[in-house]
Amino acid sequence: MTTSTIRGEAHAALITAPGSGQGKSMVTAALARLHRNAGLRVRVFKHGPDYLDPMLQEVASGQPVYQLHPWMTGEDECRWRLAEAAREADLILVEGSMGLFDGDPSSADLAILAGLPALPVIDAWGMAQTFGAVAQGLANFHPDLAIHEVIANRVGSPGHGRLLAGGMPAGLSLLGAIPRSEAMKIPDRHLGLVQAGELAGLDAQLDAAAEVLKEAGLDRLPARVALEAEAPESPPRLLDGMRIAVARDDAFAFLYRANLDLLDTMGAELRFFSPLAGPVLPECDALWLPGGYPELHAARLAANAPMLAAIRAHHDADRPILAECGGLMVCMERLVDGQGSEHAMLGLLPGRARMAGKLSALGLQSLATEAGELRGHTYHHSLLETPLEPFAHARRLAGSPAEPVYRLGALTASYFHGYFPSAPRLVARLFRGEPL
Repeated sequence: MTTSTIRGEAHAALITAPGSGQGKSMVTAALARLHRNAGLRVRVFKHGPDYLDPMLQEVASGQPVYQLHPWMTGEDECRWRLAEAAREADLILVEGSMGLFDGDPSSADLAILAGLPALPVIDAWGMAQTFGAVAQGLANFHPDLAIHEVIANRVGSPGHGRLLAGGMPAGLSLLGAIPRSEAMKIPDRHLGLVQAGELAGLDAQLDAAAEVLKEAGLDRLPARVALEAEAPESPPRLLDGMRIAVARDDAFAFLYRANLDLLDTMGAELRFFSPLAGPVLPECDALWLPGGYPELHAARLAANAPMLAAIRAHHDADRPILAECGGLMVCMERLVDGQGSEHAMLGLLPGRARMAGKLSALGLQSLATEAGELRGHTYHHSLLETPLEPFAHARRLAGSPAEPVYRLGALTASYFHGYFPSAPRLVARLFRGEPL
């Protein structure tokens, strides 16, 4: 089968930092909004298995945001998505994860793979000349990574910014010094940023943050980068004619755009519904309960008796259900929220999910079967208490122990979040209720 080559060119950079908490998410969003407001077409991507930062970046850029991760999404897909974006976008920003060199593969690995320069955001609070040493360390750590400029964040005064600029080592310059500003702050909770849809006034805040960056001299575009990749083959239409109901609201929001795209391309008709507010389940052949924050809405979920009854009836009819993380929690008999209150859930699986008050699992994992290897990750603050024996375990690549996968009837449930394009045939079997 022949493939076609995709080529494009755009201003591009990977926005990164020495570590988490330096402000790179909001800086990326403010940069996207700044250049969008200037009339440019901006595309933003996110390194790693993150659901929450892309929600913010989509509001900032006005364009869909996809995950890029050389292991989870694959190197070829990383190159393809960037090259495809470069055909139309004026500016491409990739938000890194954690610190620049943290993880395997790291944000630096993605930048090297794609040929993107890295643009570190360094929190300058409490630093003077040491700022230049941190910048130099990042720039010199890997010979194949290009770093020419850095951004200072949370600068105390114009004089502080001038001091930082004057202390930059040879070969590096300060692109801009961002002052401390309420416009640059965004709230978070136990799984990361508060969901963009829950933040009142987010558009106005992003416009204000864009102005903060403009006044700090950050309206200059990064270098242009030529991007090239082979277009992927279309996946087989293994879900033709299938209707898949997809839970999507404040309790069930952890949905990769690439997952939805794949189901659509394979022929499925997606029917979105809200377990929180909807009175009935849409007519469907299969049901997907993705991750999210059911623990924050447990009382409301428990009170929606018609919806719970409809999902139970779907399960009793032996129709497929895929439940990921938060979806798994809702499939249990009970859910204990962060305040210790216990709520009755669907009761499709015996036992309960209980908020642990701390991080319980984090890491890259995969589920290997004869139909393919579904790659993804785990990240949760709850614990499962169940007598049910697992059907299988995901394979641990890094981080926490392998997650158990449960199957009961046509229900498949796990804390494991899958990236569907990594194993289209396996995903089709899950939604068709076929043996794995």
